[in-house]
Amino acid sequence: MKIATLRIPVDRVSNTGTPDGQLVVVSDDLTGIEGMAAQSLQEWLDKGFGNVTRNHSLSFPDSGVHSPLPRAYQFLDGSAYVNHVELVRQARGAQMPDSFWHDPLMYQGGSDSFLAPTDDIVGDPDWGIDFEGEIAVITGFVPMGASREQAAEAIRFVMLCNDVSLRNLIPGELAKGFGFVQSKPACSFSPVAVTPDALPGWDGAKLHGVLRIDLNGEPFGRVDAGTDMTFDFPTLIAHAARTRNLAPGTIVGSGTVSNKLDGGPGKPVAQGGAGYACIAEQRMIETILTGAPTTPFLRPGDHVKIWMEDDNGASIFGAISQTVRHIKDKT
Repeated sequence: MKIATLRIPVDRVSNTGTPDGQLVVVSDDLTGIEGMAAQSLQEWLDKGFGNVTRNHSLSFPDSGVHSPLPRAYQFLDGSAYVNHVELVRQARGAQMPDSFWHDPLMYQGGSDSFLAPTDDIVGDPDWGIDFEGEIAVITGFVPMGASREQAAEAIRFVMLCNDVSLRNLIPGELAKGFGFVQSKPACSFSPVAVTPDALPGWDGAKLHGVLRIDLNGEPFGRVDAGTDMTFDFPTLIAHAARTRNLAPGTIVGSGTVSNKLDGGPGKPVAQGGAGYACIAEQRMIETILTGAPTTPFLRPGDHVKIWMEDDNGASIFGAISQTVRHIKDKT
């Protein structure tokens, strides 16, 4: 099953609308709405799928779609592709602790409001605005101390994520020893989330397939999400649930998809490589190879597109398609 959440604008004066939107069932080819649920996705996760009004005459809109969960009780983002972490540390001359290969890195991100997949990314270019192409899952209830098998059974939906990062703010925050806050603004998810049983390339623990990222219409990344994933989703979920329950609707992200090809750091798509799922990683490679980065972070007017296709070239989740806008232009 494929689902999406239509926006229902909130009017604070008349007290109408809902930030949780309208849950709909989407056709496999993403062209039509097959049914409308009498609840939000969060309600479905809490109570089970209720009544669905079947309607095959509605087309699936290109806009007006929110992230599948417009807000969530919890968003936990891992760093499952340890090659990404290794490159970060190599670029700054730091050693890679052995523990990073068997104990996942994870942070708790803001989840009170996510961006829609076509919302602008608003910020100051001095902050070092970057995208991060990721895979993410939505869970049902996960008990504290869950086994890897219990964690796998709790995965309800799979989707794509753009975990927006403000690279120039990260060092100062991490230096405080207390984690990310300002450097991790609202992120966005693909228009459509898919149940694992309906997802080509899903092996029960990770998603195999090429994550595609274009920057300003040019290929930037063609990275394989099923390759070099050191920690799969059941491992990440069980790690998060070690000391606490996870509520239904918890989102767990993979971290930046990153491939280590030919025993080296990889190459940009324009040079015949798989490219990268974030600008920071390309800048790391430039630093390692030449001593300094040359690729700039995002500027106002830049456009990012993130999507994945099946073997027939059809979009699986729809596309995250966002343009950068200066915070001074925010209305």
